[in-house]
Amino acid sequence: MTSQTVQAVVNSEIGQPIKGKIAVLIEEHFDQTEFCKFNEYFPQKGYQVEYVSHLWGNPQLTFGSNPDTGIVEAHVIVTTEINDIHPTDYKGVICIGAYAMDRLRYQVSVKKGQKNQAPAVIFLRKAMDTENLKIGTICHSLWLLCADPSLLKNRRVTCAHNIICDVENAGAEVIYEGDATAELIIDGNLITGKHPGMVDQFMEVFVAEMEKQTPIQAVASKA
Repeated sequence: MTSQTVQAVVNSEIGQPIKGKIAVLIEEHFDQTEFCKFNEYFPQKGYQVEYVSHLWGNPQLTFGSNPDTGIVEAHVIVTTEINDIHPTDYKGVICIGAYAMDRLRYQVSVKKGQKNQAPAVIFLRKAMDTENLKIGTICHSLWLLCADPSLLKNRRVTCAHNIICDVENAGAEVIYEGDATAELIIDGNLITGKHPGMVDQFMEVFVAEMEKQTPIQAVASKA
Protein backbone atom coordinates (compact mmCIF):
# COMPACT_ATOMS: atom_id res chain seq x y z
CA MET A 1 0.00 0.00 0.00
CA THR A 2 1.62 3.26 -1.09
CA SER A 3 1.16 6.66 0.50
CA GLN A 4 -1.00 7.63 -2.49
CA THR A 5 -3.71 5.18 -1.43
CA VAL A 6 -3.86 6.27 2.21
CA GLN A 7 -7.34 7.40 3.17
CA ALA A 8 -8.84 9.23 6.13
CA VAL A 9 -12.61 9.12 6.18
CA VAL A 10 -14.46 11.77 8.18
CA ASN A 11 -18.05 11.55 9.46
CA SER A 12 -18.36 7.85 8.71
CA GLU A 13 -19.95 8.19 5.25
CA ILE A 14 -18.67 7.82 1.70
CA GLY A 15 -20.79 8.52 -1.38
CA GLN A 16 -24.50 9.15 -1.82
CA PRO A 17 -27.27 6.65 -1.01
CA ILE A 18 -28.69 6.61 -4.54
CA LYS A 19 -29.60 2.92 -4.25
CA GLY A 20 -29.30 2.70 -0.48
CA LYS A 21 -26.67 2.34 2.21
CA ILE A 22 -24.19 -0.34 3.21
CA ALA A 23 -23.21 -0.48 6.87
CA VAL A 24 -19.58 -1.50 7.36
CA LEU A 25 -18.79 -2.60 10.89
CA ILE A 26 -15.32 -1.43 11.89
CA GLU A 27 -12.91 -1.11 14.80
CA GLU A 28 -9.17 -0.77 15.36
CA HIS A 29 -6.88 -2.97 13.22
CA PHE A 30 -9.17 -3.14 10.17
CA ASP A 31 -7.96 -4.32 6.77
CA GLN A 32 -6.91 -1.29 4.75
CA THR A 33 -7.11 -3.03 1.36
CA GLU A 34 -10.82 -3.72 1.87
CA PHE A 35 -11.31 -0.24 3.35
CA CYS A 36 -9.89 1.54 0.31
CA LYS A 37 -11.70 -0.75 -2.15
CA PHE A 38 -15.08 -0.34 -0.39
CA ASN A 39 -14.76 3.45 -0.43
CA GLU A 40 -14.24 3.47 -4.19
CA TYR A 41 -16.38 0.63 -5.56
CA PHE A 42 -19.65 0.83 -3.65
CA PRO A 43 -20.24 4.59 -4.18
CA GLN A 44 -19.56 4.06 -7.89
CA LYS A 45 -22.40 1.52 -7.88
CA GLY A 46 -24.78 3.96 -6.16
CA TYR A 47 -24.41 2.78 -2.56
CA GLN A 48 -23.31 4.94 0.34
CA VAL A 49 -20.77 3.32 2.67
CA GLU A 50 -21.47 4.13 6.32
CA TYR A 51 -18.91 3.04 8.90
CA VAL A 52 -20.45 2.03 12.21
CA SER A 53 -19.05 0.84 15.52
CA HIS A 54 -19.62 0.87 19.25
CA LEU A 55 -18.43 4.27 20.43
CA TRP A 56 -18.53 3.67 24.20
CA GLY A 57 -20.44 6.88 24.90
CA ASN A 58 -18.18 9.07 22.76
CA PRO A 59 -19.52 11.28 19.94
CA GLN A 60 -16.84 9.84 17.67
CA LEU A 61 -13.82 7.55 17.67
CA THR A 62 -10.90 7.27 15.27
CA PHE A 63 -9.76 3.80 14.22
CA GLY A 64 -6.59 2.83 12.38
CA SER A 65 -5.87 0.03 9.95
CA ASN A 66 -3.43 -2.83 10.35
CA PRO A 67 0.14 -1.52 10.01
CA ASP A 68 0.89 -3.57 6.89
CA THR A 69 4.09 -1.66 6.17
CA GLY A 70 4.93 -0.95 9.80
CA ILE A 71 2.90 2.27 9.67
CA VAL A 72 -0.84 2.76 10.23
CA GLU A 73 -1.71 4.25 6.86
CA ALA A 74 -5.52 4.43 6.87
CA HIS A 75 -7.85 5.95 9.45
CA VAL A 76 -11.59 6.38 9.80
CA ILE A 77 -13.45 8.75 12.11
CA VAL A 78 -16.66 6.96 13.08
CA THR A 79 -19.65 8.95 14.30
CA THR A 80 -22.37 6.31 13.90
CA GLU A 81 -23.11 4.33 17.06
CA ILE A 82 -24.23 0.78 16.33
CA ASN A 83 -26.78 0.90 19.16
CA ASP A 84 -28.56 3.76 17.38
CA ILE A 85 -29.16 2.12 13.99
CA HIS A 86 -31.51 -0.58 12.69
CA PRO A 87 -30.73 -3.19 10.02
CA THR A 88 -33.71 -2.08 7.92
CA ASP A 89 -31.89 1.23 7.31
CA TYR A 90 -29.47 -0.62 5.03
CA LYS A 91 -29.33 -2.73 1.87
CA GLY A 92 -26.32 -4.62 3.14
CA VAL A 93 -24.07 -5.08 6.16
CA ILE A 94 -20.37 -5.95 5.88
CA CYS A 95 -17.96 -6.94 8.62
CA ILE A 96 -14.55 -5.63 7.57
CA GLY A 97 -11.58 -7.99 7.71
CA ALA A 98 -8.45 -8.27 9.86
CA TYR A 99 -8.76 -8.10 13.65
CA ALA A 100 -11.44 -5.42 14.04
CA MET A 101 -14.30 -7.90 14.52
CA ASP A 102 -12.54 -9.63 17.41
CA ARG A 103 -12.56 -6.28 19.21
CA LEU A 104 -16.26 -5.73 18.45
CA ARG A 105 -17.30 -8.96 20.19
CA TYR A 106 -15.90 -7.79 23.55
CA GLN A 107 -18.32 -7.83 26.48
CA VAL A 108 -17.82 -5.78 29.64
CA SER A 109 -19.81 -8.21 31.79
CA VAL A 110 -20.41 -11.91 31.16
CA LYS A 111 -22.63 -14.57 32.73
CA LYS A 112 -22.44 -18.31 32.39
CA GLY A 113 -24.92 -19.52 29.75
CA GLN A 114 -25.76 -16.01 28.50
CA LYS A 115 -25.47 -15.18 24.81
CA ASN A 116 -22.87 -12.60 23.84
CA GLN A 117 -24.23 -9.13 24.61
CA ALA A 118 -21.71 -6.99 22.73
CA PRO A 119 -23.62 -4.29 20.80
CA ALA A 120 -22.25 -5.46 17.44
CA VAL A 121 -23.34 -9.05 18.11
CA ILE A 122 -26.82 -7.92 19.16
CA PHE A 123 -27.02 -5.89 15.93
CA LEU A 124 -25.98 -8.90 13.86
CA ARG A 125 -28.71 -11.05 15.39
CA LYS A 126 -31.25 -8.52 14.17
CA ALA A 127 -29.51 -8.17 10.81
CA MET A 128 -29.43 -11.91 10.13
CA ASP A 129 -33.19 -12.04 10.73
CA THR A 130 -33.95 -9.07 8.47
CA GLU A 131 -35.57 -10.13 5.20
CA ASN A 132 -33.61 -9.35 2.01
CA LEU A 133 -30.68 -7.84 3.94
CA LYS A 134 -27.33 -9.17 2.74
CA ILE A 135 -24.55 -9.84 5.26
CA GLY A 136 -20.93 -10.02 4.12
CA THR A 137 -17.70 -11.12 5.77
CA ILE A 138 -14.12 -11.46 4.56
CA CYS A 139 -11.14 -13.27 6.03
CA HIS A 140 -11.07 -13.01 9.85
CA SER A 141 -14.34 -11.10 10.18
CA LEU A 142 -16.41 -14.26 10.73
CA TRP A 143 -14.95 -14.02 14.23
CA LEU A 144 -17.80 -11.66 15.08
CA LEU A 145 -20.43 -14.23 14.10
CA CYS A 146 -18.56 -16.92 16.06
CA ALA A 147 -19.45 -14.97 19.20
CA ASP A 148 -22.99 -16.39 18.87
CA PRO A 149 -23.03 -19.89 17.32
CA SER A 150 -26.72 -19.51 16.48
CA LEU A 151 -25.61 -17.09 13.74
CA LEU A 152 -23.47 -19.74 12.04
CA LYS A 153 -25.02 -23.10 12.83
CA ASN A 154 -25.37 -25.15 9.62
CA ARG A 155 -24.35 -22.21 7.42
CA ARG A 156 -22.02 -22.86 4.46
CA VAL A 157 -19.11 -20.40 4.60
CA THR A 158 -15.49 -19.71 3.78
CA CYS A 159 -12.88 -17.84 5.79
CA ALA A 160 -9.17 -17.33 6.40
CA HIS A 161 -7.30 -20.53 7.19
CA ASN A 162 -6.31 -19.05 10.57
CA ILE A 163 -9.85 -19.20 11.94
CA ILE A 164 -11.18 -22.44 10.44
CA CYS A 165 -11.32 -24.11 13.85
CA ASP A 166 -13.22 -21.16 15.37
CA VAL A 167 -15.78 -21.16 12.55
CA GLU A 168 -16.29 -24.93 12.55
CA ASN A 169 -16.57 -25.00 16.35
CA ALA A 170 -19.32 -22.36 16.00
CA GLY A 171 -21.31 -24.84 13.91
CA ALA A 172 -20.69 -23.65 10.36
CA GLU A 173 -19.67 -25.85 7.44
CA VAL A 174 -16.47 -24.48 5.94
CA ILE A 175 -16.32 -25.17 2.20
CA TYR A 176 -13.00 -26.28 0.71
CA GLU A 177 -11.54 -26.17 -2.79
CA GLY A 178 -8.68 -28.67 -2.95
CA ASP A 179 -6.23 -27.97 -0.14
CA ALA A 180 -7.62 -24.49 0.62
CA THR A 181 -10.85 -22.89 1.71
CA ALA A 182 -13.14 -21.69 -1.08
CA GLU A 183 -12.68 -18.19 -2.45
CA LEU A 184 -16.29 -17.09 -1.96
CA ILE A 185 -19.52 -18.74 -0.77
CA ILE A 186 -23.11 -17.55 -0.92
CA ASP A 187 -25.54 -19.16 1.54
CA GLY A 188 -28.85 -17.36 1.51
CA ASN A 189 -28.31 -13.86 2.87
CA LEU A 190 -24.74 -14.60 3.99
CA ILE A 191 -21.84 -13.90 1.62
CA THR A 192 -18.40 -14.93 2.86
CA GLY A 193 -14.98 -14.32 1.29
CA LYS A 194 -11.68 -16.00 1.99
CA HIS A 195 -9.25 -13.07 2.21
CA PRO A 196 -8.60 -9.49 0.97
CA GLY A 197 -7.02 -10.84 -2.22
CA MET A 198 -10.49 -11.56 -3.59
CA VAL A 199 -12.15 -8.34 -2.40
CA ASP A 200 -12.94 -7.22 -5.97
CA GLN A 201 -14.89 -10.41 -6.62
CA PHE A 202 -16.54 -10.14 -3.22
CA MET A 203 -17.78 -6.60 -3.91
CA GLU A 204 -19.13 -7.52 -7.34
CA VAL A 205 -21.03 -10.48 -5.93
CA PHE A 206 -22.26 -8.50 -2.92
CA VAL A 207 -23.78 -5.82 -5.14
CA ALA A 208 -25.32 -8.47 -7.40
CA GLU A 209 -26.85 -10.20 -4.37
CA MET A 210 -28.34 -6.95 -3.09
CA GLU A 211 -29.95 -6.40 -6.47
CA LYS A 212 -31.31 -9.91 -7.07
CA GLN A 213 -32.21 -13.11 -5.27
CA THR A 214 -29.97 -16.09 -6.00
CA PRO A 215 -29.83 -19.67 -4.62
CA ILE A 216 -27.13 -21.05 -2.35
CA GLN A 217 -24.01 -21.52 -4.43
CA ALA A 218 -20.25 -21.64 -4.42
CA VAL A 219 -18.61 -19.06 -6.66
CA ALA A 220 -15.67 -20.46 -8.57
CA SER A 221 -12.30 -18.76 -8.29
CA LYS A 222 -11.42 -16.34 -11.07
CA ALA A 223 -8.39 -17.23 -13.12
